[in-house]
Amino acid sequence: MRTLVIGDIHGGLKGLKQLLDRAKVGDGDRLIFMGDYVDGWSESAQVIQYLMVLSHLKECIFIKGNHDVWCEKWLRTNKPDKTWLDHGGRGAIESYSNFSEGEKKAHLKFFEQMKLYYLDGQNRLFVHGGFTSEEGVKEEPSESNFYFDRTLWEMALHLDKKIDENSDLFPKRLTLYNEIYIGHTPTLYFNSDEPLQAINVWNVDTGAAFYGKLSAMDIHSKEVFQSDPLMELYPDEKGRNERSLNQILGKRRSAN
Repeated sequence: MRTLVIGDIHGGLKGLKQLLDRAKVGDGDRLIFMGDYVDGWSESAQVIQYLMVLSHLKECIFIKGNHDVWCEKWLRTNKPDKTWLDHGGRGAIESYSNFSEGEKKAHLKFFEQMKLYYLDGQNRLFVHGGFTSEEGVKEEPSESNFYFDRTLWEMALHLDKKIDENSDLFPKRLTLYNEIYIGHTPTLYFNSDEPLQAINVWNVDTGAAFYGKLSAMDIHSKEVFQSDPLMELYPDEKGRNERSLNQILGKRRSAN
């Protein structure tokens, strides 16, 4: 049995279907989805519907991302968060235009049942963003860190190959789990369209929200499977997402 960890989908149902086909996902495979199922491309609601059906056919674990938190809140209250609207929420709302109230309620329940993190029997952690507590995820002071934090990944990148893991200066956060799998921060920011490793942290968000590919990794063999770039699967929508990425990269360069 394989365990495949799958990066941020962001409304790209075509990429998800292509990825699962290329990975030749079988009945015995376990799928761990790293969150951010919605926003980006035009099929957010359709992605959720597809995943709900898939969960009855295969063993699936769904981690909750920040975009999922925003969409969940809208489904519950019908009041969209302004930040969400500026980060893909309008497209997600449009994707629900042909869904009934009953279907929306079923989707809300699906979002509510997502996990903030998952810790397996081999002490591997799966979390969308990260965590900040030196005592681990069970002592995390703020739930939002699980889907918003980027400091864990930035710290691992900064320290990779620069400090001995046996040193007293080595961050305790990185010693708590054998491996940590995250999404949330596209590897496109670091000039890669494939999953990246820093120390024991694996980032599998390869920028499917923009011009990147959707990726899956076998956590045992580290074999990677990928879809085509999502902009090629949604050619009529690529301009919007390219502009979004350029704006984000521009802000990051200005901050450095």
